[in-house]
Amino acid sequence: MAEIGKGVTAGKLAINVQKRLTRAQEKVLQKLGKADETRDVVFEEMVANFNKQMGEGTKLQKDLKAYLAAVKTMHDASRRLQDCLADMYEPDWFGKEEMDALAEDTDTMWLDYHQSITDKSLQDMDMYLSQFPDIKARIAKRDRKLVDFDSARHHFTSLQKGKKKDEAKIAKPAALLEMAAPSWAQGLISAHQVAQTNLSYNQAEEDLGRAQKIFEELNVELQDELPALWDRRVGVYVNTFQSLAGHQEKFHKEMSKLSENLNDIMTKLEEQRQIKFSFTDFICKSDVNEKRLFCFLQVKAVHDYAATDGDELELKMGDVVLVLAFDNPDEQDDGWLMGLKESHWFQKKDISAKGVFPENFTQRV
Repeated sequence: MAEIGKGVTAGKLAINVQKRLTRAQEKVLQKLGKADETRDVVFEEMVANFNKQMGEGTKLQKDLKAYLAAVKTMHDASRRLQDCLADMYEPDWFGKEEMDALAEDTDTMWLDYHQSITDKSLQDMDMYLSQFPDIKARIAKRDRKLVDFDSARHHFTSLQKGKKKDEAKIAKPAALLEMAAPSWAQGLISAHQVAQTNLSYNQAEEDLGRAQKIFEELNVELQDELPALWDRRVGVYVNTFQSLAGHQEKFHKEMSKLSENLNDIMTKLEEQRQIKFSFTDFICKSDVNEKRLFCFLQVKAVHDYAATDGDELELKMGDVVLVLAFDNPDEQDDGWLMGLKESHWFQKKDISAKGVFPENFTQRV
């Protein structure tokens, strides 16, 4: 309740209290069936649609916020995973710089995705829902003014009936006061009664007109706004989910490229691991007498390669090469492998004919 001294005088406070009491009395009489209630079925349907629309929008806003919270959680988890990989990734491993750049790009991608949804989908929904509180307040005010109108209408009707009865009484001096009063005073008493009745009647009529005007102004405004608001909901939902779908498509498409890059780096790292390991772990192992060779990596030449040095292996397209380990891993240059032609091994059982060859002239078998 408003406090006196904060823009509310005692008179205004009393008027507000009286209005609340009158409305409460009117609602009780309507519920008891002792007073008729003005009903507008079409408007009530509009209000039901408004409440449904506000509920759906509020739920969508809540779910969008939950989705954004999940995106942030996924972003945090992705960042921790990338940090873990970066901490474990040794400087001499293949693609160290590419791995660091990929982690940074992934983090940026998550940030952009979260911000895009916030700026477009969520903020648009917040703006859409911001109009509902004002309309809801005006609907409540319209309902109060309708009760005021019904109360004023019932009061005016009761005065109309009372006025007819008073006029009938005035026509015959029934009151003891009139009968006891001198003849010259009886006319004054009758005139006073008529004046009092007319004053109350006129006041009630003015109150009714004022209540009706206030109610109808609110009612007309809401009857224009509520159907228009109801029709706009479809466009809001379409824009929200189209925007969300567009951001999702862009995010997953670009994230897929980063995932492919990560997979390529891991594949190259595994190839590096298989090639650059110690003599006891090389790809092809021979027994003590070098009569048997156990190989786990074979490549096939896809281009001819003419040896330009004595330690190089000459290749013809289609040659199958058994990949060997370097006696000294430090002597291995990037992009070069040590190997022995499979045909030579089968014929000679001798690994002395091994040589280096460019890896990009071959492919795995």
